[in-house]
Amino acid sequence: MPVIAFVSAVFIIGFEQLVQWKYGPMGIVGLLLLTIGVKARNPVCSSIGAVVLALMVAHPAL
Repeated sequence: MPVIAFVSAVFIIGFEQLVQWKYGPMGIVGLLLLTIGVKARNPVCSSIGAVVLALMVAHPAL
């Protein structure tokens, strides 16, 4: 069980670093809002996070 937790933690940290490298601080904010909204079952927060991520993916900053 600790191996699964370690592997998932490494994957999550790696994914966050990839998002920050590719989309910058706004990508991290969008990912944070999305995960907080899903865990708290708050549709407003998760929707805002999803919209931020969608805007970052659809039209990255020049």
